[in-house]
Amino acid sequence: MNPDEPTPNQCIDVRTYFVRGRNALLARADFGELYVDYYLHQGQHGYQHLPAHDEILKEALAALTLHSASRPWNESWAWTIHLRDPLLNLFVTGNNRLGTVVGQVFTENVKQDGRNLFLADLVRDPGEPRRSAVEFTGAAPFRIVEQYYAQSEQRPARYFRFGEEDFVMVTAQPGCDLEWFNALDDARIRAMDQEETLSLLEDRQYRWECGCSQARMFAILAPIMRSDPEGLFGEDALLRMGCPRCGARHIVTREALEAYISSPSGGEPA
Repeated sequence: MNPDEPTPNQCIDVRTYFVRGRNALLARADFGELYVDYYLHQGQHGYQHLPAHDEILKEALAALTLHSASRPWNESWAWTIHLRDPLLNLFVTGNNRLGTVVGQVFTENVKQDGRNLFLADLVRDPGEPRRSAVEFTGAAPFRIVEQYYAQSEQRPARYFRFGEEDFVMVTAQPGCDLEWFNALDDARIRAMDQEETLSLLEDRQYRWECGCSQARMFAILAPIMRSDPEGLFGEDALLRMGCPRCGARHIVTREALEAYISSPSGGEPA
């Protein structure tokens, strides 16, 4: 491995099980390693969320990852959660083929429109993108996603805490024992191995990773640089950009961007 290359982030195992006799799907993972990489990412790029916002984002990351692991391999998901109290936007996204998840909290320039709104964007390969939008109550991501399932997925889902950073999602399948499903709580989830018959379906791996890079920033800025360099840079010699997916800080100098667009490819799409 090249010593100059960043060390790959740690993968977490997400296991899915079929609960026999109950017709339910269970997904479980310990998110400790993923959260460590999330905090290392903040330190690397010099930003820090408020502790309360951190907890909301971490729960949203867990909710999305468990949801993604219970879905087909050819899907990618992006959730945008607009909260009116506290006023902020959450963004989390996951790619099943790459096994990556990432997210960010936005607290500046968030419009207050008097409602809570959950947007779920699905990209299936092959297939057309799909968006669902639902309103919700409360501010806990687990409870928000449960409302999304009830309104948009047309089947119930529930989230539980198995340990401090160990979470479980249970979704009802056709013919589910709904009396059993609705009676589940954290204690029954912890006893699931002893009380129910679980059949392992899959063991997937996910890691914190965005994929944003200096080259991607160049590709985004190149068309603007060609048409209006003064409008882009003004009198400054560099731009500071934040990735909207993960919050990474990128610095783009005018000299480097000029070199990029004058390269053999001209920064043009192949």
